[in-house]
Amino acid sequence: MSPRSPRSPRIVAANLADCRDLATLFGRRGAAATCQCQRYRLARGESFAGTPVRVRAQRLREQTACGDPESATTSGLLAYLGDEPVGWCALAPRASYEGLVRNANQTAWRGRDEDRGDPTVWAITCVFTRPGRRGQGIASALVEHAVTAARSRGAACLEAYPITVAEATWGEEHPGPLSIYLAAGFEIVHRPSARRAVVRVAF
Repeated sequence: MSPRSPRSPRIVAANLADCRDLATLFGRRGAAATCQCQRYRLARGESFAGTPVRVRAQRLREQTACGDPESATTSGLLAYLGDEPVGWCALAPRASYEGLVRNANQTAWRGRDEDRGDPTVWAITCVFTRPGRRGQGIASALVEHAVTAARSRGAACLEAYPITVAEATWGEEHPGPLSIYLAAGFEIVHRPSARRAVVRVAF
């Protein structure tokens, strides 16, 4: 194997990352800081307005088990350039995203008929790169690593819900663009709208 390029990101399971790196990555301003990757994790009846950011951040720490290398579960991947945390990918069994599987009218389900609680189906719901580090292939590296990670954890397949248009509205871009998934071997399995695709790779 050739040596890793100094500019290639190092990808680690989130439980192997320091919780301070997670906080640095999500920041204090912007969509990531506001969401704390809880968009699809809120329980029935919960809302962003009724769930303080500090609570969402604590939930993210618990879901990732950051700083606990012995944890049997985690909820994502972190990318590093050197010691700097630069990217995030939310990766977990699809059924663990309560808000995603609960609503049959969600874009991910429109026109689909399958068992939304199937524990062997994993999902990527969010991929982002820290401002100032974009355009360096970090999101692509995260998605490629997610395929390997899901397979190694026993997933039968991995799916995601990327946008398919060049201009995304605020909050719409969180799954990442279609191109990074196609490059990682995903195939389009459903087109619920003109702006969104469901892509999947089977193992």
